[in-house]
Amino acid sequence: MNFQDKLKQIGQGIKTFIDKGMIQRFFRVSYDVIWNIILFFLVIGLLFFFFIGGIGAGYFASLIKDEPLRSSEEMVSAIYNYEETSEIYFANNVFLGEVSSDLHRDVTTLDKVSQDIINGLIATEDEYFETHEGIVPKAILRAVFQEVTGSNVQTGGSTLTQQIIKNQILTNEVSFDRKAKEIVLAMRLENFMEKDEILEAYLNISPFGRNSNGRNIAGIQTAAQGIFGVDADEVNLAQAAFLAGLPQSPIGYSPFTNVGTVKSEEGLEAGLSRMETVLSRMLSAGYITEAQYQEALEFDLIGSLAERLPTTYDEYPYLSEEVRRRVESIFKEKLALEDGYTLEELESSAELNEQYQIYAARELSQGGYKIHTTINKEIYDKFQEVTANFNNFGRDKTAIVREGNETRTIMTEDPETEELIPLVQQQQAGAVLRDNATGAIIAFVAGRDFERDNVNFAVGTTRRQVGSTAKPILVYGPAYEEGVLQPGSILPDAKFVDNSGPNAWSPSNFSRGRYYGLVTARRAMVSSYNVSTAYGYIQLLKQANPIPDYLVKMGFDHIPENQYRLPAMALGSFEATVEENTSAFSTYGNNGQFVDSYMIEKIETIDGEVVYQHESEPVDVFSPQTSYLIIDVMRDVLTSGTGGTARANLRNPGVDWAGKTGTSNDLVDAWFVATNPNVTLGTWMGYGYRQSLDDGYSGRNQTYWAQLVNAATEIDPELMAPAGRFQQPGGLVSRSFSLVSGQPPSEITRSLGLVGSDLFNANFAPTGTDNSLIKGNYVIVDGKAVIPGDQTPSEFIQGDGLIFNPEWLSDVGYDKLDDISQLIPLNNSAWEGIEFPELEASDIQDTGKAPSTPRSLAKSGNTLKWNASSSNNVVGYRVYRAANPDDNQFNLVDAVIETELNVGNRDAVYLVVAVDYFGRESEPSEIYIDGDFEKEDENNDNETDSPGDNKGNNENNGNNGNNENPPSSDESDEND
Repeated sequence: MNFQDKLKQIGQGIKTFIDKGMIQRFFRVSYDVIWNIILFFLVIGLLFFFFIGGIGAGYFASLIKDEPLRSSEEMVSAIYNYEETSEIYFANNVFLGEVSSDLHRDVTTLDKVSQDIINGLIATEDEYFETHEGIVPKAILRAVFQEVTGSNVQTGGSTLTQQIIKNQILTNEVSFDRKAKEIVLAMRLENFMEKDEILEAYLNISPFGRNSNGRNIAGIQTAAQGIFGVDADEVNLAQAAFLAGLPQSPIGYSPFTNVGTVKSEEGLEAGLSRMETVLSRMLSAGYITEAQYQEALEFDLIGSLAERLPTTYDEYPYLSEEVRRRVESIFKEKLALEDGYTLEELESSAELNEQYQIYAARELSQGGYKIHTTINKEIYDKFQEVTANFNNFGRDKTAIVREGNETRTIMTEDPETEELIPLVQQQQAGAVLRDNATGAIIAFVAGRDFERDNVNFAVGTTRRQVGSTAKPILVYGPAYEEGVLQPGSILPDAKFVDNSGPNAWSPSNFSRGRYYGLVTARRAMVSSYNVSTAYGYIQLLKQANPIPDYLVKMGFDHIPENQYRLPAMALGSFEATVEENTSAFSTYGNNGQFVDSYMIEKIETIDGEVVYQHESEPVDVFSPQTSYLIIDVMRDVLTSGTGGTARANLRNPGVDWAGKTGTSNDLVDAWFVATNPNVTLGTWMGYGYRQSLDDGYSGRNQTYWAQLVNAATEIDPELMAPAGRFQQPGGLVSRSFSLVSGQPPSEITRSLGLVGSDLFNANFAPTGTDNSLIKGNYVIVDGKAVIPGDQTPSEFIQGDGLIFNPEWLSDVGYDKLDDISQLIPLNNSAWEGIEFPELEASDIQDTGKAPSTPRSLAKSGNTLKWNASSSNNVVGYRVYRAANPDDNQFNLVDAVIETELNVGNRDAVYLVVAVDYFGRESEPSEIYIDGDFEKEDENNDNETDSPGDNKGNNENNGNNGNNENPPSSDESDEND
């Protein structure tokens, strides 16, 4: 069979197979099975789709359930709410400039924007802008997938319409809640606005980084002018592409830093790379040709950047920033309250607080408000001028911080070499001038150089340790009010250890190791003594809790409660801003009422409707009596205390100023705060990174304070130099008091001249009996005064001296001091001769034995001297004399408490015995022979003492009440 026959046979077989229907049956069965499988999965998939879709729809609905149905008018109004720039005014309606929302915007229309900018924006931000209806579903699904899977590659899913909704109606919060609302509102907005209207709004709304002044900018016209110095319709292709790329990351791509300098080459790289991306997409989309693309890449974009231009913000950076901060705070609370939230809810929820902070910033930048401040332009400007010209600041220092026992140098980038170099910081200054009655801040100095430091050291949030300025507001004011102290109260400035806190504490004065004895509370504050002030504060803590009861009422609500009872707070270990400290002192200038300071007088709309008006709320802190007493004491700070330099530099020293100096730990902060009947001015000096000040810091700060006062007085003398003085209220009396006890003086204290006089609250005037000093019945034992016992020899008792009453010392607690002799004030002759009963009679140990013998008798001139007895209970010595060495009859010459006696120049023989507290005599000392008796024996064998000499000895015996025979002595051939 040939090949053809075989093929024919195979073909015949196939035909027979087909004719029998085998293939048809095979494919029919296969088709049915496959279709059923597909149908099964379609049904399951459809059910799953509806299930998941239902869940998704339900979840989506839950996300937008609180979103109100907004009308077209409401949405369009919100979108176009960007044209009204708020303005700031000084006091008396003097225009300052645009509000410092740190966002500058100039509005334009679409026909005044380069088509290259529009094309670049659409090519990179929203390629389907002309065709979508507010959202691009696949972009949203892609974004959701990336979120669910945690993908690091985020391609975004927001159209230009969605971005408008986010910026103008919602917030930048990253959440599914906000995204869902954004989607719904974007789709709805597309029904109300044309594409060109949406595009124009987007170009006016979007942020574009920073301009050449470092200020944040929004809107394409602002960006073109601020970055390249040309209008939005005058940019070339490279500039247009650069601007179109900015909205994705405005700050990251911006060519300028926050102070307006051009970024480093590395810093510019991101923005230039983004520009190339925009050009590439424009090329791909057909907006530009290859030649245009290459030409744009070769353009020197950095060389075309705008130069820095002066602005109102540049002239008043500290003031602009502070006004913005305060107005945003006002709006944040106002908007939250209008939405039904409480201030407690706002402060306790970080999310809520952040949300309304965004709303407030938007309200400020878009609301077109007129913000009226309390700042006096002339005085404010003069304060800045005085600060700029002040030539006695401390030297610049390399900034260091202490971390445990080690120090670390702060490094900064050199703008020229971009290398890290040590940061050199200048000494800073802060000042606040405010009205006592209203709390209005009239002027302030926030620092010396905003661009260099950009830290507000006066009215911002920077707090520093207040040091001794705490004494009037935390110690003496509350103590006067509670009746614990008055200006004439006596305080011990002597070393003590307090164990009432978690750790033992022993305060020291500025001159370490020096104590000032018993001082008045007035002197303790005027001279800023630490130890006596701390002692008074500890007594106050036994009766009151001065921080919550007084300090918190004056605005110090930031002190942790666990520090309320710490004794060291008396010396100002807590912190405050210059504004807070100045406001607290202003309480005394306002007759004891605290009125919180403020800077925003009112806010009104462009139509004149007042939406905010400040209202002062006085708080009673001190009585008028206490307030005046503190004022009266603080007057002395300037006239005879630590504030003398301030008064010496005033051109109007007759003005009734009262104030207090302050220095913090390690001489890091220097303060001076003073008030007159109208205003209070507080100044501070220190370094941003807390380092010790140079010598003369207090004088520098006081001189600076005085120069500010002088400058402001030239502008407004009625405000700064009132003719009237603080008026003394009723309820105060003048009383004399003992400078020892503070009670009405006794005859003893009067006789010594230890009497003072001062003002007192009539309710707390001195009472009682002064028993602090008693006439001296004491003996000296081991250098210490002791009340004599029954057996103590009377000739050693100091009967005509004065001594501190041991009962009084015990009653007032002075007996627990480390060294009660420190109670004697320095360099005051009136206190001379007053002794302390430093030992009780029970402290004298009775050994039952006679004291040890004095030794080493010698004579210098007419004075006989000897070494003291080694016994520690000796009260004095008796000196005996005989006519010659062979005479055993020794007569008493004198009884003394010292170890020497003037015996004249006659020839004689002497011996000394020690006498103890219990009247026992020691064995006699070795005799001392004064004269050449061998020669006398040769020439005058029968000569004896003259009757006159014997008479003298008998008189001495009688004077000392001792007629006993003198003691015997073992003679020695070797006498000095």
